[in-house]
Amino acid sequence: SRSQNKNRKANQETSPATAIVMASRSGARRALAAIVGANFAASPSPSSPSPSIAATSSSSSSCARARASASSFFQRRAIASSSSCSSSCSSSSSSAPAPALGGSRVEPRRRILPMLGLSSAASGVRCEGTQTPSEQEPEDKLIWLEEVLGEEALAWVKAQNEKSVAAFGNIEESEEYKRILAILDSKEKIPYVGRIGEYYYNFWQDAEHKRGLWRRTTIAGYKSGQTKWETVLDLDELSSKEGVTWVYKGANVLDEGIDKTPQRALLTLSPGGSDAVVLREFDLETKQFIPESEQGFVVPESKSRISWISRDEVAIGTDFGPGSLTASGYPRVSKIWRRGQPLSEAVTVFEGKKEDVAASQHCSLDRGIYHEFRIRSLDFYHRSYWYRRRDPAKSSLDPAQGEFREVPVPTDVDVDTFKDTFLLTMRENWTLPGEGSRVFKKGSLLSIGIEDAMAGKFEKARVVFEPTPRRSLMAKACTHNYMVLNVADNVNASLHFYKYVGEGKFEYQEPPAGQQAIPIGCDVQVRAVYPKTLDDIFLIKDGYLEPDKLEIASAKDCATTTETLYSKPHLFDSTNLMVEQHQATSKDGTKVPYFMIRHKEMEFNGSNPTLVDGYGGFEIPLLPGYAAGVGAVWLQRGGVKVVANIRGGGEFGPEWHQSALRENRCKAYEDFEAVGRDLIERGVTRPECMACIGGSNGGLLVGNMLTREGAALWGSIVCQVPLLDMKRFHKLLAGASWMAEYGNPDVPEDWKFLKNYSPYQRIHDVCLQPGSTWKAPETLFTTSTRDDRVHPGHARKMVKRLQDDVPPEKANTVLYWENTEGGHGGAADNGQRAFMWALVYRFLWATIGEKAKPDCKLLSKL
Repeated sequence: SRSQNKNRKANQETSPATAIVMASRSGARRALAAIVGANFAASPSPSSPSPSIAATSSSSSSCARARASASSFFQRRAIASSSSCSSSCSSSSSSAPAPALGGSRVEPRRRILPMLGLSSAASGVRCEGTQTPSEQEPEDKLIWLEEVLGEEALAWVKAQNEKSVAAFGNIEESEEYKRILAILDSKEKIPYVGRIGEYYYNFWQDAEHKRGLWRRTTIAGYKSGQTKWETVLDLDELSSKEGVTWVYKGANVLDEGIDKTPQRALLTLSPGGSDAVVLREFDLETKQFIPESEQGFVVPESKSRISWISRDEVAIGTDFGPGSLTASGYPRVSKIWRRGQPLSEAVTVFEGKKEDVAASQHCSLDRGIYHEFRIRSLDFYHRSYWYRRRDPAKSSLDPAQGEFREVPVPTDVDVDTFKDTFLLTMRENWTLPGEGSRVFKKGSLLSIGIEDAMAGKFEKARVVFEPTPRRSLMAKACTHNYMVLNVADNVNASLHFYKYVGEGKFEYQEPPAGQQAIPIGCDVQVRAVYPKTLDDIFLIKDGYLEPDKLEIASAKDCATTTETLYSKPHLFDSTNLMVEQHQATSKDGTKVPYFMIRHKEMEFNGSNPTLVDGYGGFEIPLLPGYAAGVGAVWLQRGGVKVVANIRGGGEFGPEWHQSALRENRCKAYEDFEAVGRDLIERGVTRPECMACIGGSNGGLLVGNMLTREGAALWGSIVCQVPLLDMKRFHKLLAGASWMAEYGNPDVPEDWKFLKNYSPYQRIHDVCLQPGSTWKAPETLFTTSTRDDRVHPGHARKMVKRLQDDVPPEKANTVLYWENTEGGHGGAADNGQRAFMWALVYRFLWATIGEKAKPDCKLLSKL
């Protein structure tokens, strides 16, 4: 998918209980801390086909929010709807499942829509399909392209890559490539950090360190502005020595208490960038791996999940052999593994079902209390929890630890901890039993003492946050004594502070008068500096036109007084650029907000090259963030960038997401088309000058833009690491874990609606039917051979079908680029990222840019 390489940023603390739900709430959950390189108490849950990101996080925190990984440095931000507040460093996961995984008043221009035969209300195919796809599903003759490393398939890929590169000349000599690479390799990036003991840790990539450095510095040195870094692990050196292209995915650090210096970590390394990873124990003092010959914990490549129990004991879920994985390819069995014991002799303690997404056991240390959970992820949005308080002096297998008890909450409630308190996030309305009992609204955050919760006394629960139709909880960060909520009001952020006063209670802290609001088009992320003992917070501020700034503040005074630690310089000239927020009206009357970034002198003559970005799935919101690549090679040259906050995302909480699930998926596509029409009506652009871009689930979005009647809205399309064959998505890699989002194609009732938004089938069943006037916009597909989340077969088969079965006059430009490394992010290092994005932007300028040139005076002026 499309990440924004912020080397990023705000890591929120995550307890084992919450960790498993985080990625399901946002593929972005694991992103930020690639720069930090340490995962504390994290156990991300099944991955959505969403922003692919590096799974790491900071001291006493696992990232809850992200702008996904470096490859999507151009695109969008995504965040988790909640982040955990455990202060432990003890538990984490390696490659847990993640999602499939982003003004001024103007005179409207309404002449173009009737000319296209489109109404301003809607012209897309209805959710149930304006044309009924064939009931007879023909045999798929292109399944051979699903053989990822098949000789014939790779020969086809090679030919397609050569064709795409030839279309644009030597990419590495292009100005786009040079500019993008210079930005990615800039040493002026902010070195975001996470605290481990008495050090700040950071993960860093630049021109000299393509694979990256995991490094650390003293706390005083970091604040001084004259930081001296000590290398902990050199990934380039390791890759060269071992002959493997290692991609760093994070470090899970053992927490033995506040009085002990952290010494051990489990490093998560991915060969080539895939979701499947290798786990290797690492000594933070000697800065060396501990090999199996010295009884180190080492786990072979798999989509594993692991949690420290003690120095000599871990809870491990991995591929133990036949039957040990779920249908989604994630651990079904959790075992306790003791140091020196062969992995094959680890003791099974917990099992989920084959049809579950995953099952796991996790332990964390939270403000002096050891929590231990067992969790079954029933699907992407439902899970069951079992809990016990653990005695750290005893083995997890010791009967004296006591039994796990099921947490008596609905399966759509997310469970998190803060000391002796559960924090509960509602995904559905919850009515307590009994006459006249309370109803907790979906999207609300509750607090309740753990003992009261385990006893079922939920009448004692307190509502910390309750949403409104346009106001939702984006994330939370917890210091030692405070909880900070990041709340979005019409996709504009604000911070709210609560103090923990004991017995499951938080008190709202009234901010001082005159506190400045966050401007439109800007955002703020919050991360606790060291919640084990401190109430300090990092504030990461940026916006579409505002570079990142890292500040430190205190939750005690609601961050009234801040100190700037680092500021990123402007990496493109934004002097004459501006941000506006508008809303379009979708087919059913729903108001759909979108951001537009443009030149101040832009003329509203329908001739501006405009790129529309969207995602619309897995409750992942697209929020403002600095994307220097977009600015340097698109905005600064006169292009317009639009970010559409369509249904299916998390901009307005669970309701906004759920309104576009399964049979209602087309609501997201109608929203996106409505934004396109609104841009035309405003006179911003016209169809031949407008493109759309999307990755992963967003690739499914733009795949539908390609195959719906609304294809007439777009001059070109960029479709990245996409889902496209919804008949087989659940049989490919992690696809089975996404059936709660889309449906099960093996169930006839589900396939009736799924086939209406399955682009691969729509080509034959709708687009090429007699009487169809459909014509494909010029399209570029990109993916990665190493993507083991969304199968590259989706893009391969779609391109092959478009090239072979569609007459040239209906699809005259279909290009394809497949990187051989990079995983779901599409690239493994900055050079690959720069190449991919240079190719994308050269394609956009060659398509909609060229068509805009004759009429767009701004382009020639710039």
